[in-house]
Amino acid sequence: MSHWITKTVLKSMGWNTDGRMPPEIKKAVIISAPHTSYMDFIVGWMTFHVADVNIRFLIKEEVFKGAFGWFFKKLGGIPVARGKKNNMVDQVKELFDASETLYVVITPEGTRKKVTHWKKGFYMIALEAHVPIACSFIDYSNKSGGIGPIIIPSGDFEKDLVIIQDFYKGKKAKHPDRFNLSGL
Repeated sequence: MSHWITKTVLKSMGWNTDGRMPPEIKKAVIISAPHTSYMDFIVGWMTFHVADVNIRFLIKEEVFKGAFGWFFKKLGGIPVARGKKNNMVDQVKELFDASETLYVVITPEGTRKKVTHWKKGFYMIALEAHVPIACSFIDYSNKSGGIGPIIIPSGDFEKDLVIIQDFYKGKKAKHPDRFNLSGL
């Protein structure tokens, strides 16, 4: 799909993009929040496409079993067997090691439902792969999506999470009752 078409569709939906991936960053774990609706995926994917960021994304393996499995693979989907010990950190690290350019999107909430805390996998992947964390967002209060700060993981999860949490304060989810920052 051309960037022009994607940009036109986003604009017609009332959305705009804000922030880009710095050109010197060739690899990153991109966290995307808030994630409370299927619409987040659609708007988020279009936002990355307009920003010319060719993403891969972790998504539950069940979506690859139906008629649209080929579609999610074509868009950059990487199947994840949720609830299993599957060494996902090592698998994604190997993808980073084998690539010159790679942007992997992870929703730290892990689901569209309300959670009490974010999963730590995004941080562990970035730390093990020696890549930064880019904070991407979808904000329904002003219909904007994009890329915010780039965090270099220090190894101190709690300290780095405070910086990440501060960025997401004030971002409005499609379903605000499902977005939890207090449990980070």
